[in-house]
Amino acid sequence: MAETAAAGVSSLPREVREQLAELELELSEGDITQKGYEKKRAKLLAPYVPQTQGADSVLQKEARTQMPVPSAAPASAAAAASSSSSSSKFHRGRSGGARDERYRSDIHTEAVQAALAKHKEQKMALPMPTKRRSTFVQSPADACTPPDTSSASEDEGSLRRQAALSAALHQSLQNAESWINRSIQGSSTSSSASSTLSHGEGKGTSGSLADVFANTRIENFSVPPDVTATTSSSSARPAVIDLPPSGIVKGMHKGSNRSSLMDTADGVPVSSRVSTKIQQLLNTLKRPKRPPLKEFFVDDFEEIVEVPQPDPNQPKPEGRQMTPVKGEPLGVVCNWPPALEAALQRWGTTQAKCPCLTALDVTGKPVYTLTYGKLWSRSLKLAYTLLNKLGTKNEPVLKPGDRVALVYPNNDPVMFMVAFYGCLLAEVIPVPIEDAGGQQIGFLLGSCGIALALTTEVCLKGLPKTQNGEIVQFKGWPRLKWVVTDSKYLSKSPKDWQPNISAAGTEPAYIEYKTSKEGSVMGVTVSRIAMLSHCQALSQACNYSEGETIVNVLDFKKDAGLWHGILTNVMNKLHTISVPYSVMKTCPLSWVQRVHAHKAKVALVKCRDLHWAMMAHRDQRDVTLSSLRMLIVTDGANPWSVSSCDAFLSLFQSHGLKPEAICPCATSPEAMTIAIRRPGVPGAPLPGRAILSMNGLSFGVIRVNTEDKNSALTVQDVGHVMPGGMMCIVKPDGPPQLCKTDEIGEICVSSRAGGMMYYGLAGVTKNTFEVIPVNSAGSPVGEVPFVRSGLLGFVGPGSLVFVVGKMDGLLTVSGRRHNADDIVATGLAVESIKTVYRGRIAVFSVSVFYDERIVVVAEQRPDASEEDSFQWMSRVLQAIDSIHQVGVYCLALVPANTLPKTPLGGIHISQTKQHFLEGSLHPCNILMCPHTCVTNLPKPRQKQPGVGPASVMVGNLVAGKRIAQASGRDLGQIEDNDLVKKHQFLTEVLQWRAQATPDHPLFLLLNAKGTTVCTATCLQLHKKAERIASVLCDKGHLNAGDNVVLLYPPGIELISAFYGCLYAGCIPVTVRPPHAQSLTATLPTVRMIVEVSKAACILTTQTLMRLLKSREAAAAVDVKTWPTIIDTDDLPRKRLSQIYKPPTPEMLAYLDFSVSTTGMLTGVKMSHAAVSGLCRAIKLQCELYSSRQIAICLDPYCGLGFVLWCLCSVYSGHQSILIPPMELESNLFLWLSTVSQYKIRDTFCSYSVMELCTKGLGNQVEMLKARGINLSCVRTCVVVAEERPRVSLTHSFSKLFKDIGLSSRAVSTTFGSRVNVAICLQGTSGPDPTTVYVDLKSLRHDRVRLVERGAPQSLLLSESGKILPGVKVVIVNPETKGPLGDSHLGEIWVNSPHTASGYYTIYDNETLQADHFNTRLSFGDAAQTLWARTGYLGFVRRTELTAASGERHDALYVVGALDETLELRGLRYHPIDIETSVSRTHRSIAECAVFTWTNLLVVVVELCGCEQEALDLVPLVTNVVLEEHYLIVGVVVVVDPGVIPINSRGEKQRMHLRDSFLADQLDPIYVAYNM
Repeated sequence: MAETAAAGVSSLPREVREQLAELELELSEGDITQKGYEKKRAKLLAPYVPQTQGADSVLQKEARTQMPVPSAAPASAAAAASSSSSSSKFHRGRSGGARDERYRSDIHTEAVQAALAKHKEQKMALPMPTKRRSTFVQSPADACTPPDTSSASEDEGSLRRQAALSAALHQSLQNAESWINRSIQGSSTSSSASSTLSHGEGKGTSGSLADVFANTRIENFSVPPDVTATTSSSSARPAVIDLPPSGIVKGMHKGSNRSSLMDTADGVPVSSRVSTKIQQLLNTLKRPKRPPLKEFFVDDFEEIVEVPQPDPNQPKPEGRQMTPVKGEPLGVVCNWPPALEAALQRWGTTQAKCPCLTALDVTGKPVYTLTYGKLWSRSLKLAYTLLNKLGTKNEPVLKPGDRVALVYPNNDPVMFMVAFYGCLLAEVIPVPIEDAGGQQIGFLLGSCGIALALTTEVCLKGLPKTQNGEIVQFKGWPRLKWVVTDSKYLSKSPKDWQPNISAAGTEPAYIEYKTSKEGSVMGVTVSRIAMLSHCQALSQACNYSEGETIVNVLDFKKDAGLWHGILTNVMNKLHTISVPYSVMKTCPLSWVQRVHAHKAKVALVKCRDLHWAMMAHRDQRDVTLSSLRMLIVTDGANPWSVSSCDAFLSLFQSHGLKPEAICPCATSPEAMTIAIRRPGVPGAPLPGRAILSMNGLSFGVIRVNTEDKNSALTVQDVGHVMPGGMMCIVKPDGPPQLCKTDEIGEICVSSRAGGMMYYGLAGVTKNTFEVIPVNSAGSPVGEVPFVRSGLLGFVGPGSLVFVVGKMDGLLTVSGRRHNADDIVATGLAVESIKTVYRGRIAVFSVSVFYDERIVVVAEQRPDASEEDSFQWMSRVLQAIDSIHQVGVYCLALVPANTLPKTPLGGIHISQTKQHFLEGSLHPCNILMCPHTCVTNLPKPRQKQPGVGPASVMVGNLVAGKRIAQASGRDLGQIEDNDLVKKHQFLTEVLQWRAQATPDHPLFLLLNAKGTTVCTATCLQLHKKAERIASVLCDKGHLNAGDNVVLLYPPGIELISAFYGCLYAGCIPVTVRPPHAQSLTATLPTVRMIVEVSKAACILTTQTLMRLLKSREAAAAVDVKTWPTIIDTDDLPRKRLSQIYKPPTPEMLAYLDFSVSTTGMLTGVKMSHAAVSGLCRAIKLQCELYSSRQIAICLDPYCGLGFVLWCLCSVYSGHQSILIPPMELESNLFLWLSTVSQYKIRDTFCSYSVMELCTKGLGNQVEMLKARGINLSCVRTCVVVAEERPRVSLTHSFSKLFKDIGLSSRAVSTTFGSRVNVAICLQGTSGPDPTTVYVDLKSLRHDRVRLVERGAPQSLLLSESGKILPGVKVVIVNPETKGPLGDSHLGEIWVNSPHTASGYYTIYDNETLQADHFNTRLSFGDAAQTLWARTGYLGFVRRTELTAASGERHDALYVVGALDETLELRGLRYHPIDIETSVSRTHRSIAECAVFTWTNLLVVVVELCGCEQEALDLVPLVTNVVLEEHYLIVGVVVVVDPGVIPINSRGEKQRMHLRDSFLADQLDPIYVAYNM
């Protein structure tokens, strides 16, 4: 069949055949799609269809089968194919061009296939990442390919496809149990739900919601209200929403009633894509982990990172210590010149007509030949110009010894050669560099002190210019003067002017640049004597003779291209044909044709050139390489070069290539040529090969591979040490200790021909250029300094040198050494043709969590499908694991042509690594495997059997530590006026004020413009309350003790309705009104509070009443079952017959309902006594009296916000200026301008308000000044919160507004909880809030360890204000209920007259009530005080400051809510700490939230940048959580801004987020499942 195809094609005209081949190449390199290819091909063949019908079908078939061809085919096929080979093989060979040929190895490809086949038996599906289709538009090719089905649309079909897909993956992934399961055992041994620690000890019996609401009507609570519906379209944050999920009511133990949609994998609805994937991931991670981990202890105080212990079975070197190996002596040839410049002078004057250098044009034809005469005369002119014509006679620009940059394009060797020798003759030091622009090159120019650059006219024209025609100053470059060296601009030297040519000495001749592993560019200085000696050594080793022709395909500016083609060339009067890279790209065979045409004796190539020639060799049947005596393969040091050499030889032997002509060599910028294989004698046996065990290599030991041929490395020798040189092998790290004979180490060379230093970098120079080897005892061996070559290898039998890798490519993972090139080769051997673009793969390591981690980045073909890519990725992971026994930490695919390139088109590794770490790589696919790789996590903490509370107490006494307790001032001693004695109830206080000061204004309500829209004096408020009370009695027919829901926007109506209820003896319940734009999200919460509080009536405004009964509302809840709704807009002027007075102060005054961040809806009961006690404590703390004004910008529905808005003014008589927070959205200046205008001394706000001002006004401080806003009047600005103080926010607020007079001491926070809404409040007297730094690691162990500022892993905590009068707190161990010592972390318990009287639940759950509100210490409290448990962790610390009472001040620090903590690996984490770390990692992370699900840590990040950045975040998030928190992230979800739900207090609602994620409602941009 193939033969007929061949016949069919061969009958076509030649140009058609060429076009077909070109098409084939385009297809294989991903430049056109399969469809486009078939179309163009059909068009080409149309005229010949009748004659080639049969062939055509075969070719079509061939084209179709081409994609799945294992990429192993090309080289062996190409090698076997002789000139008569069938066309199908030719096509296939071309397609191989998509791989990077340095790493071509058939043996290796077979090994990889075998390794993968080994895993075929055990199948296992990895969860494929979920991505939004719109996210990654790769390239125009995407437009032509059909949209791919894995983009996961919501329809049922896609779920079916998804299932089919995972089934397919199941089949295709030939997977190893072992490779994925390398994660540390128990990397996720933690308790299950995130809320394991509840307040109660877990005696709550009620099971699910159904029991709780057994007698009530609840329709659709099974699904949590959809948070995302309102938010996904707009980028702004949604209207603030307080949402309990699936109706969880406090009063039940948290653990037992968590009925939020899904808790366990079993409860997952089948349709949920996210959950099935997580389940898949869990199954993957549950398998037994591979390396049996050593036992190690965990110190009580610190988590210890496990240090991998050496494997007792690992191979160890057994040979004796090596002795340095000498090369043959450098022969003394009588006519060798005293300096290289002298050689130029000799040939230039005596052999002027001899050709020196031939340049080619773009088609590969010779375009200009430089003769020795021309080279001499033009170099002279340049030298003269440089020294005499650039400045004035007294002030020359250049002096001998100055450094000069040479900026010449890669296709102009002639101009470069003239410039190089011109500099040598002028005794200035040339520094050849690559094309202008790189920042790192700027570093080199700076360190070399370069002020002048030589270039060609064409090149200068191409440089970017400023508007006035000057050359742009490149980033990081010094200021340069540019000089054009074209002949017409040079001055002829006078007859009597002669350059100074002295005998070669140690003065610098030129500087060659090199890029280090980290990406910095350094200059290796080569002295004149080294340059000369190196040319002599090369001449002797290569046996050059005068007049020989050599073909140079290498870069002539550095390395072997410069040494042979520019320097040794002149030494021996050779003729160099320079073949530029650009020609090689268009005509890969050009160098072979040049050898043939010029009968060249020597060719300088890289493996890449061999490969390209093999691919294209069918175009030229009649070339002969019989003239070649040396084919110098300059990257012969690359261990993968051996198969390129073999394949090339087997193909071109029939073209006259002699086997002994192939001469690999090893070079490095520092040591120059290290070793080269001498041209062989015809018929002599060819040098041997070493087949080494990869396992041995990873331990740095040479072992012949016997056990497993899959993990072998075949290397060829690079010949012997250079003439006149000496070589030794030293250990790659630590002191330069000589290796044993069977040990791999860094090759070091001592000879006159080597670099002398890194220019301007003395420190690094000493370590590299002045190495004295030492023996095992550490004493120096000899006195000769050696130069480190940066190559790893060994000296084999017969003193042959073998190189196995580069120091730069060394990846040391858990003490084992791997080579980046080897890993690239393995990646390419995994059928990369379909996925990887042109074989472009980069491998490097990043340091994460005390070890190096391997990262593989590949360019993805534009037409690669999601499935193909993902399958390739999972197979690469297996192959690398199997062959190299090392896990890959991160595997990323980026769009084609997006990796940074080196000047000659390779991948710029250090820049790629930098992009990866900065998050600017923009991958289109990513797979992280931290669970597999990270095996050095500390052991999960086992809880020690608790020490009893009595022992803790005794221990503290013995240690002299006091028990951690603190209290506010004593209420007894500070009895204020008769108010307290006379009026026990707030209603009485209002009536008294209405009589005593009827016209005193209590409240002022402002709108967005800052104008007063409503005021209330004492009398007006009293009258309005009376009218509302009478409506309640008449219209509502309510009795004393009935609950009434108040549904009002923030304002004075809310306050009147509250007092109206009290006047009528009803119990008010304030509720945030539903948001008209997002009823479905906000109305169920209202409905729920109405149900749970069993409200008999709803008081509201007409607008809201219409909304509650509207059609939209009916879609969200059942509107027929609302209780009586009364609107209070038009009230009858009817007086109340009598105002209700409660029989005792313990009677209920109001209910306070609130949704906690864990999604709990909790109502607490506030008695009249508690209300009076609370108002009195605040009055005393803040020194409030009737002549004062305070400004409040808070939500008035629950907690301290409600108390400040509605109660305090009536009690204390001060005037409250009310600013509804939502008005700030239309006028950010409102709050601050009000404070300034009214000269307010005390103001209260929420975190959301502070954040709005910080973000919105941060850059408008000048505008604030211009508006005359001045905050110097503010004495206290208090943030009302129930959480750990957000120090960074309050600090930035203080800093930002310092310029408009805000005192740095003004800002403080409050602390309250459900059981007691106000425990701390800064107030006016007393010391400023103190701050401490605590160690995050110790907090995880439930301990407090204070550290200095700037300590690693430290957390800044601020005191939450001062404890209110009459309040006592104690810190208690939540498990044993015993008191703790000073500075110990425990639960904060509180005792005060204003503690709530209990939870308001349907059936009072007595056990929980008692446990949370009336509980006693288990030990050491003789008074048997009744305490309430706040549910917050914190500690008390005695400070050096003096409190108002004259005692030392005890500061209370809040660390976080117990409910919110995540228990992972036996440690306790506060989500906010992980979130803070994550938010810092990338500028595009707007917000972040974490939660756990079945022991997996899920991190959700909001992306505020462009969607291409989504995948950059995955590795950054994983890295930072691992580094700072010792946790492995299980899932990273990237979403749009505004998706993370936030409640009115500015707190994240993580449980809602979790429910939405599991119900697949987030519409994420990307979901990455870490392996």
